[in-house]
Amino acid sequence: MAQGCLKCLKYTMCFANFLCFLCGVAVLGFGVFMMVNFRITALTPTLASFNSANMLLISGIVITCVSFLGFLGALKENRCLLLTFFLLLFLLMLVELTAACLLLMYEGEIGTMVKEDLNKGLEKAKGKTGNSTGVMSEWDLIQVKLNCCGINNVTDWGDKVPNSCCLKNCNSPPIQYRPKGCLITLQNLFEDNFLTTGISVIVLCIIEVLGMCFAMTLFCHISRSGLGYKL
Repeated sequence: MAQGCLKCLKYTMCFANFLCFLCGVAVLGFGVFMMVNFRITALTPTLASFNSANMLLISGIVITCVSFLGFLGALKENRCLLLTFFLLLFLLMLVELTAACLLLMYEGEIGTMVKEDLNKGLEKAKGKTGNSTGVMSEWDLIQVKLNCCGINNVTDWGDKVPNSCCLKNCNSPPIQYRPKGCLITLQNLFEDNFLTTGISVIVLCIIEVLGMCFAMTLFCHISRSGLGYKL
């Protein structure tokens, strides 16, 4: 009976890790797609390394590698792989909780950094510093997708207001500009999704704890020779 339950646990763990592996591959592919098609790092040069495409790439690689270790460890009944899987999940959970705490503690500082970087991107887009072609297209994309204009409002652009700030055609008066700035729009977007993000982090931690419990249960019952379960 006990051996049958452990076999069931083994194949459940294999199936769950296989699904996680597929999800990791999907996230990795989406990260590559974002990196190729949506290059918005010039808007926030200080936080360029933490853009969504890089985060998706790193997350995809981590999920794929960890789930592969869990799948292989359960399938082959390998104590070393299961222990490695357990330790990696434990470290990942610590990193996630630490990152969440730091984001809450330094929310104001991060907001200030984002605002300063947006100001730099805006200056480049207005052609005051460097080549503004790529930056301009990125600002156009952000302003159209988020329905915003400038950092605070249209006055941030001075006399060089791009067409993406207009609700309709900029050449036909009366000209109507998008009323909200992109900074407040991003803040509202973050606040609106704060609950969803928190629930997602909690669910992810629960899944990781279950994965650690499964891995440690199998680890404790697999014989040291790695050839089968203890009776």
